Amino acid sequence: MNELKVFTIKKNIHEDNAKVAKATRDELKKQGTYFINIMSSPGSGKTMTLVSTIKALKKELKIGVMEADVDSDVDAKIVQEAGAKAIQLHTNGMCHLDATMTKQGLDELGVKELDLVFLENVGNLICPVGYDTGAMKNVAILSVPEGDDKPLKYPKIFGKVDVLIVSKMDAIEHFDFRMDLLEQRARKLNKDIIILPISAKTGEGIEGWVNWIRQELTKRG
Repeated sequence: MNELKVFTIKKNIHEDNAKVAKATRDELKKQGTYFINIMSSPGSGKTMTLVSTIKALKKELKIGVMEADVDSDVDAKIVQEAGAKAIQLHTNGMCHLDATMTKQGLDELGVKELDLVFLENVGNLICPVGYDTGAMKNVAILSVPEGDDKPLKYPKIFGKVDVLIVSKMDAIEHFDFRMDLLEQRARKLNKDIIILPISAKTGEGIEGWVNWIRQELTKRG
């Protein structure tokens, strides 16, 4: 197995985020690489969702993952073992990635030969959503144990993302979680949001998520 690369990203306050994000998107589109930004709270199941996704698609696509965290390289090693090209991004304590920081990560990862790249953003529901990373689509993951009231508490992220993955559906019987209330609350903020219930543990819903990715990839170029 290739040695895992760990890269400490640096924030450049002099760069215009919107300008860098657009340039990144344009460059990725030109070379045919599709880029998805995934945001959630810590422990929501981002990494295991990515592992299930990689396993389902690795025979079809060349996949890369940027794992952003304040420290450690645990998650990057997990997705690398699943079959993706991976890099760990250390944020020096920052709670998000902006476009310039993301571009540094993409350059270090090396994406010219990749079909699909994921950014597993720093785990929280507040900071990451405020910054355009240059991704084509933004995805949030909400786990069942977190509760169906999160759109009421963190409306900005639910109002912005293209897809909401509801993870850990295998545990729903153990929690006071109502999918109908979650959908009602999320769609009040974002009428176009796509909601996909899944369980990385049992495989429930993974095919629907993977098929959404396949459909998005047909739009490349």
